[in-house]
Amino acid sequence: MNTIHIKSAIQSYDIVIGNKIRHLVGKYLPRSYSAILIISDSNVANLYMEDIAHAFTDQEVYIEVISPGEQAKNINTYYYLQTKAIEYQLDRKSLIIALGGGVVGDLSGFVAATFMRGIDYVQIPTTILAHDSSVGGKVAINHENGKNLIGSFYPPVLVFYDTDMLKTLPQREVRSGYAELIKEAMLADLDLLNRLLNVSLPAVNMEETTYLLEKGMRIKADIVELDEKESGTRMYLNLGHTLGHALETKLGYGVITHGEAVAIGLLFAVYVSNNELKAEIPIHKLKTWLNQNQYPLDIPSEIIDDLVNIMKRDKKTIHKQVQMILLQGISEPVVHMIDDLKLRKYLTAFVMEEMKGGI
Repeated sequence: MNTIHIKSAIQSYDIVIGNKIRHLVGKYLPRSYSAILIISDSNVANLYMEDIAHAFTDQEVYIEVISPGEQAKNINTYYYLQTKAIEYQLDRKSLIIALGGGVVGDLSGFVAATFMRGIDYVQIPTTILAHDSSVGGKVAINHENGKNLIGSFYPPVLVFYDTDMLKTLPQREVRSGYAELIKEAMLADLDLLNRLLNVSLPAVNMEETTYLLEKGMRIKADIVELDEKESGTRMYLNLGHTLGHALETKLGYGVITHGEAVAIGLLFAVYVSNNELKAEIPIHKLKTWLNQNQYPLDIPSEIIDDLVNIMKRDKKTIHKQVQMILLQGISEPVVHMIDDLKLRKYLTAFVMEEMKGGI
């Protein structure tokens, strides 16, 4: 069992990582609570809800199970959960536990951030992807016009990561999570990136995955501690997300996974970096690895204009100029302003030439 401590101006917290530790979560809570509301989705609840609920013997425990998938991260589900919290008579000394992947974590965290102006919550990630989303306190719901446009910065009091729960993940979710690991390595660790690009996802074992997860979480923790509210260096964590979020919004939440969309966004960010900044990042190697591990990489050419318009509405856009995170090299991220004409030019070339003909 390993612990990573996150320093936060709002509230510091620990990330506890271990195998088959979920029954111990009650012992790691920072204080006692008047009541506990566990929020999960139907896929995860059927597997692990009983284990988590039975970890608490001295508190009143309530359970709410939502539909799985990105489509659930909306205002209606958020309002429903707020209503249930009121009906269960939760108070300011109550706790919310997010048991699930990034959707459950983002949604539950936003419920906690806004219920009675903020109560404690715990992240219990159950996916590889959630190693990223559970750390740093960014909580949100989606709007039909853009992903995560409604949200807040609100850190948990604990992240409790039982890697044993990853063994039930379908291959698509493994792909999704590894895209965020690739992102973190591109931002800060060439050796880690090279190790990741030699991994075959269908054959990867849990020991290797656990090692890579901890490395990725430490990279994110270091960045978050420097810039908790994304006024500077934390923006680097959006590498690949400008196009990735636009794809999720345009195609419909859940049509492709977040990580699959980010994978395409990473390729595009490298393409723009090599052209705009004259970087020399080996884009062929990245695309080959994505193809070998069956990431969907096709973008319909007829949605290019829509994608540009969505990117212009992104929360990172300033004065109608898109802020893209680019790379001068591996471990050398920069924030780069790009106007919509140039963005459309690069995206058109990326879709029509590079993605169709092979980068």
